[in-house]
Amino acid sequence: MDHSFPEVSPKVANGHDKAHAAPLAAHLEYGGKHGLGRHGAPHSSPLESLPRRRPTREEAEQAIRTLIRWAGDDPEREGLLETPARVARAYEEFFAGYSIDPRQLLEKTFEETGGYHDMVLIRDIALNSHCEHHMVPIVGKVHLAYLPEKRVVGISKLARVVDAFGRRLQIQEKLTVEIAETIQDVLRPRGVAVVVEAAHECMTTRGVKKPDSVTVTRWMTGAFRDSNELRAEFLQLIRG
Repeated sequence: MDHSFPEVSPKVANGHDKAHAAPLAAHLEYGGKHGLGRHGAPHSSPLESLPRRRPTREEAEQAIRTLIRWAGDDPEREGLLETPARVARAYEEFFAGYSIDPRQLLEKTFEETGGYHDMVLIRDIALNSHCEHHMVPIVGKVHLAYLPEKRVVGISKLARVVDAFGRRLQIQEKLTVEIAETIQDVLRPRGVAVVVEAAHECMTTRGVKKPDSVTVTRWMTGAFRDSNELRAEFLQLIRG
């Protein structure tokens, strides 16, 4: 989400008029530390009094042209003329999760389960996300399970929850918690288990360049957290 802040006067930029600069600095510091709450929900903050505006498509495409020039190429040459528009369209796909409420995906449930109360498990759900630190891909898979409490949800909706959180700028640790806690909060099952296995291009193609590395995170609630036996059964099942 874009936050458009008031322009800082030349005086402030040159280190003068510090009394006027302090309130704006406080706004920026507060937003950086406290602007977003659990699952990305905004907290009430001084930022709410500042104007917010999403950049236009043309502004986004112009930013991409700037990055192309910064990288050392010419955005006006034939092969790159349509690249800014293509990248903007790709970003709409990559970050479509910002327009989806994961909780709504789980609202429709079914109580005709024939008395089923054992584990519901889906493994190897494809994950495509982007690292919020370098904006490069995170590619992997998600395994999840829950223990129904009188009602179940369509299994495709669980995969859609993964996509809704995955198609945002993320870190894997937060992604894992968000998936598990959203299922727990909405369905109120007896427990939820989530394991995420993913390769991060921020460390496979740059930096330390470890192409075979895989990051594994997990989050358990309810019975999966409390029962060693149930947790071990889940972990064994996701290994095939």
